[in-house]
Amino acid sequence: MARQVLSGIKVLELGQLIAGPFAAKTLADFGATIIKVEPPVNGDPLRKWRMLHEGTSVWWEAQSRGKQSICIDLRQKEGQDMVRTLAAQADVLIENFRPGTMEKWGLSPEKLHALNPGLIMVRVSGYGQTGPRSQEPGFAAIAEAMSGLRYLNGEPGRAPVRAGLSLGDTLAGLHGALGVLLALYERDARGGKGQVIDVSLFESIFNLTESLLPEYSVFGAVREPAGAALPGIAPSNAYRCATGEYVLISGNGDGIFQRLMHSIGRPDLAEDPGLAQNDGRAARAQELDDAIGLWTQQRTPDEILPAMKDANVPAGRIYSVRDIANDEHYRARNAIATLRAASGIDVEMPNVAPLLSETPGAIQARAPLLGEHTDQVLKDAGLDEATIRTLREKGVIA
Repeated sequence: MARQVLSGIKVLELGQLIAGPFAAKTLADFGATIIKVEPPVNGDPLRKWRMLHEGTSVWWEAQSRGKQSICIDLRQKEGQDMVRTLAAQADVLIENFRPGTMEKWGLSPEKLHALNPGLIMVRVSGYGQTGPRSQEPGFAAIAEAMSGLRYLNGEPGRAPVRAGLSLGDTLAGLHGALGVLLALYERDARGGKGQVIDVSLFESIFNLTESLLPEYSVFGAVREPAGAALPGIAPSNAYRCATGEYVLISGNGDGIFQRLMHSIGRPDLAEDPGLAQNDGRAARAQELDDAIGLWTQQRTPDEILPAMKDANVPAGRIYSVRDIANDEHYRARNAIATLRAASGIDVEMPNVAPLLSETPGAIQARAPLLGEHTDQVLKDAGLDEATIRTLREKGVIA
């Protein structure tokens, strides 16, 4: 295995479900040691989310790959003491509890930095650690609505829709992982100290909203839902085929637009000077969509997509997960990994991304059983067997 860029970095993960654990999973893929703290008995609720195999979620297998699981009851003083011991030896701590919870447990940044000045602490929450809504419970669906994303999703005049994935959580997780890398660089390359990374779900999505606010601030323009189209950028849409299926065609580059129009037999539009640049095309987007749609409705996807490829125009089918699992490009890129779970089943999942040429990431290990590494992690932290046995008898660990 190639050298792992985060090898030697120890991460203490206190979070549950998606956002914090996704950040830790991303770091694990590049070599960081992840010690995941779970509550005794039931563990992380994600173990029981969506489809289960022999009582364990297959989502868990993807989200928790490469991690070590230890069981500590954080509500007990001795459990909080265990976290202090582990945090004193860690590079990074990730938590996604409601703001104030860590302080209630005596695990505030100030107290942890007194033990370990180099500790990088990632705090993921719905609304951030400050502000009038900071104490409210925050879920991804609500953050997607607050960020403006949900307002844009869907067809005009119909109820907003969600993407069917917890985008707010995973985007927050990626922002958290990015924050860790920035903080590690400041600490290790520039001689800085540990710091707190405050990640909110709503800001993580808001960060990706492109021209939404600039257009409102300058023009007072409120972008409205536009279905499959991309408002202000044309032509780019989903077009119905003769089979009733849809294909996506993006002809919004200046040269691409000309090639697309010639390909569909509309050289008049290709050579129209009013359509040479995007602003002119955006003003006549419906006209262009009608022309493209008339052409696609007379053809199958198997006719349309080769024509687009020949014209060097971006186009594609709308994939279901079945299409993904059987796609030759995914396989050629090794974008799908297969991991054998503790139960013995093979589970396919997204492989490590992005791809680094010199220090590529790699899945380190399967997802852990609940508490699988409790004894070993605590022994490595300096506890003797008698202490571990006493803590287990008290129900502090499992």
